Amino acid sequence: MNQVLRFFSAVILAGLLLKWAAYAETPHSTLPLSQLEQRLTEIDARLSQLANYSLGGGIGAIGYRSEPHETPDHPEWIEIDFGKTVPLDEVMLVPAIRRDAANEFEADAFPGVFRLIAGTDADRKGRVVAEYNTRNDGILPRIAPFAIPCNGITASWIRVEAEQLSRRAVDQRYVFQLSEILAFSGQENVALRQLVKTSSNVASPSGAWDQRFVVDGFVPYLMDAAEGGQSVAYLARIGIQEHPVLTIDLGRDHPISGIHLHAPEQSDTLPQAYTGDMGIPKHMRIEGANQSDFSDAVTLLDLHHETLYDSGPIIMWPFPETSCRYIRLSVIDPPLPFGNELPLFGFTEIEVFSRGQNVALHKTVSSSITTTRKIRRTSSLTDGRNMYGNVLPIRDWLNQLALRHQLETERPRVVDELNKRYARQKANLNRMIWLAALLATAVGFTILIDHILRQRQVSRIRERFAADLHDELGANLHAIGLLGDLAKDAVDSPDILMETVDEIRALTERSGSAARHCADMQQADIYGKLPEDMRRCARRIMADLEYDISIEGEDVLEKLKPRIKADLFLFYKESLVNISRHSEATAVRIHLTAGPKKINLTISDNGHGLEGDVPSSLKRRAHLLGGRVTSSISESGGTCISLKFRPRRGLNFRKI
Repeated sequence: MNQVLRFFSAVILAGLLLKWAAYAETPHSTLPLSQLEQRLTEIDARLSQLANYSLGGGIGAIGYRSEPHETPDHPEWIEIDFGKTVPLDEVMLVPAIRRDAANEFEADAFPGVFRLIAGTDADRKGRVVAEYNTRNDGILPRIAPFAIPCNGITASWIRVEAEQLSRRAVDQRYVFQLSEILAFSGQENVALRQLVKTSSNVASPSGAWDQRFVVDGFVPYLMDAAEGGQSVAYLARIGIQEHPVLTIDLGRDHPISGIHLHAPEQSDTLPQAYTGDMGIPKHMRIEGANQSDFSDAVTLLDLHHETLYDSGPIIMWPFPETSCRYIRLSVIDPPLPFGNELPLFGFTEIEVFSRGQNVALHKTVSSSITTTRKIRRTSSLTDGRNMYGNVLPIRDWLNQLALRHQLETERPRVVDELNKRYARQKANLNRMIWLAALLATAVGFTILIDHILRQRQVSRIRERFAADLHDELGANLHAIGLLGDLAKDAVDSPDILMETVDEIRALTERSGSAARHCADMQQADIYGKLPEDMRRCARRIMADLEYDISIEGEDVLEKLKPRIKADLFLFYKESLVNISRHSEATAVRIHLTAGPKKINLTISDNGHGLEGDVPSSLKRRAHLLGGRVTSSISESGGTCISLKFRPRRGLNFRKI
């Protein structure tokens, strides 16, 4: 059951890699803001669940390096024979990692253009599984492993062909180098310690580079899972001539085919206090048996640790599948002593694999070492944890690192796009604030203008109201007074008296109507035809005076709006009243000329003339008409009042 769960977890993780890769390829500028924010939340949540990059230190094998070249166009290749035909699910390429001058880590001489080819013994040509261009496909920069899905194709060998090489940092020459190649069939790395062929191979003087190191299982990372509690390694002091034994009871027999020995943490100080092979025996034999006394023991591995390049954070070894219940690790040649102290022996974790599943998890471990020299408990050897957290299946661990790389590469792009969106939102908000402020200012300004216009309108209404009261009612009262005088003189002439009384009665009714409408003379049309009203008014006010009235353009006058006719008539009436009251004239000449562009009214008398300027009542009425009033001496020596104004089409004329 656990094996099935592990298989499906690997499939799900591989699917997540494809999903996140598809997300990363989606242009973030096309996503709505809500999806971008959700995407950032998803990335952060997923990153908190993934293994971290913890790079290994100390001395050890690095990986494979080809011969150097002066130009990039030198094909190089690595071929790995699995020794059996398997369904291939995934291939991992682990880059060689180098620290640059800025103390940043980066892949060194990862191939620029390469392909993965897989085949069987019967098909030595193979078929291309995938092709990549690191520049176009966005593979670099990276320190994470690069996962190539193989979708379960049948293969017994793979070949990585580099068509275009990259520069190595040390001398800028072109090489092909990798730290490790892992090929997974389910959870099993079928490339582990298998036969390797290469187009060229450069073994460095230090011994850190060689083609065999590309499948030795050593990667430049320490397993640092995001979940699980910490656990310390099992360690014990052993004598120089002592050969300790660790025994694991698997509970029942299992067909086992591999073992992982996790080296102890070397130190929590920088630099580390111990060499990279602390606690690892120089020679160790691993046996399997179904009897607890190992009477039927079978040697599974005979491990010789000759140099530091034979050890690493996780020592992985495959062996032919063997059915057994008990596993025994016997130290043939103990580790070297550390200074004057006895040698240390131990591991952080021991994993024993049966078809991809660790069957040693939480199983009982016994040790031949006396209790007094045990520094830590043997139960920590199979608790499934290291000093960082849970011990993960190798494929899951490397996939988590690959997914972390994708998410950490995508996250700055999402943040950058979000910042752009927020900046645009802020700019739009600022524009809206300024627009609102401008609109508020415009509204305020409009209210102020409206207030001023209303005040001006109130002032004009008051002015017109005063003018109407003065000019209409005052003139009518003066006319009534004159008619009263005529009535007294005609007391002995009944016919004349009755006519005069009728005029007084009509003028009284007219005054009442004018009083009712003087508050809004704009809409009042209390007059008949303007020329007839002007003649009738002259006859009433100039009753005992000689007068002459002439009017030109009567048709134009009839087209004037009622308010304009009223203002013109009241100006005319006020002028006659002033002559009647103050001029002591005996003769009056009235001449009105009306045209579509200009109206002139001239009223002259033979009186004693004006004392001072034009009366204010006439100025006020001329102002309401939008015209100009002047006074001069008439030909007969009296006063000549002249009104001129231009009627505005659409404003002063009625629509016929």
